[in-house]
Amino acid sequence: MAEIYNASQVLKLKARVTYVGALVNIFLAIIKVVVGILGQSAALIADGIHSLSDLVSDLFVIIAIKMGSREADHDHPYGHRRFETMATVLLGLGLIIVAGGIAWDALERLNEPEKLLIPNQDTMGIAIVSILANEWLFHYTKRVGDLTRSKLLLANAWHHRSDAFSSIVVLIGIAAVFLGYPFADAIAAVIVAVMIMKMGLSLVMESINELVDSALPEDYVREIRRVIKQTHDVQSIHFLRTRRMGEDAYIDAHIVVDSRISVSEGHMIGDRVRDELKTEFDDVVDVLVHIDPEDDEFGGKNQQSLTRKQVQVYLEHYLSEFIHSVDEFRIHYLDGLVEVEVILPHGMFTHTEQIEGLKKQCMLIEKEIDRIAKVYVFFKA
Repeated sequence: MAEIYNASQVLKLKARVTYVGALVNIFLAIIKVVVGILGQSAALIADGIHSLSDLVSDLFVIIAIKMGSREADHDHPYGHRRFETMATVLLGLGLIIVAGGIAWDALERLNEPEKLLIPNQDTMGIAIVSILANEWLFHYTKRVGDLTRSKLLLANAWHHRSDAFSSIVVLIGIAAVFLGYPFADAIAAVIVAVMIMKMGLSLVMESINELVDSALPEDYVREIRRVIKQTHDVQSIHFLRTRRMGEDAYIDAHIVVDSRISVSEGHMIGDRVRDELKTEFDDVVDVLVHIDPEDDEFGGKNQQSLTRKQVQVYLEHYLSEFIHSVDEFRIHYLDGLVEVEVILPHGMFTHTEQIEGLKKQCMLIEKEIDRIAKVYVFFKA
């Protein structure tokens, strides 16, 4: 993005463009319906109803923007972005219903030619005004939608573009009537209805995909994998989930790191992955990174892994003669088994006899305790 806006500025931009769209649609709805009735154009009346549906959609957008911009709270820990998505579903369903009514009326007139409306020349001028107004609204709304990364605004922008197309169809239909084709106006009304219905179905399906947490597009996910794999100290990525909430993207990733690094180093690598993704992709707002010491996606789960307390009991039992000399011990859970590192102070390095005795006891642990695969002995530097 060329410009950076804070949350308050984004909200103002979204509200402004929606209020402007609402005012334009009020004007267009009134003038098209009135002139359509007076000028005897079924297509222009249908287009006026289309503009009226746009006004309703603008109201949905205004409500959704206000609700969706609220911060996360106890009941909505992921925020309120889905309110925008629900509004988009309602908008799409409304368009489908309106389109059905328009098509039904036009088809009835086609079946009864005596009911066909014959438009006058004033209707052509209004159709041209509608085309220009909706095309301007499309470019204005789309620019703000791109700046604020709002899918709802982008959907509304393309809705304005569909209005411009429908007005073009109306213009052609009215012109065809003047050229001697009396059915053209009603046919244009049906075409407009089909266009409205198609847009409504598209909005509903896209929003439902978001509500059921469908993954981000494949090429987007491929880029996410690339960024993760290129992050320093990440060995591989074996599990990745993505989803969309409003204009925001959420990522859950399982990454494989060196199996013997410390917890804090693994945490630092996870933070690095998160920061890289949020820097690379503007719409990624949350990344949950799970650190794995090995690729365990398809491996069997070890339901009886020894706890640290159990390992400590085994060490105290088998190394009872040497336990006072053990500084600490570390546990690694790898390949469904346990590996233990016994850490001795550097000063014990010269106590050869004690060390040999301790090693023998460690080998006895490996032999008698099935769940402990290996016991290593290390000295502190």
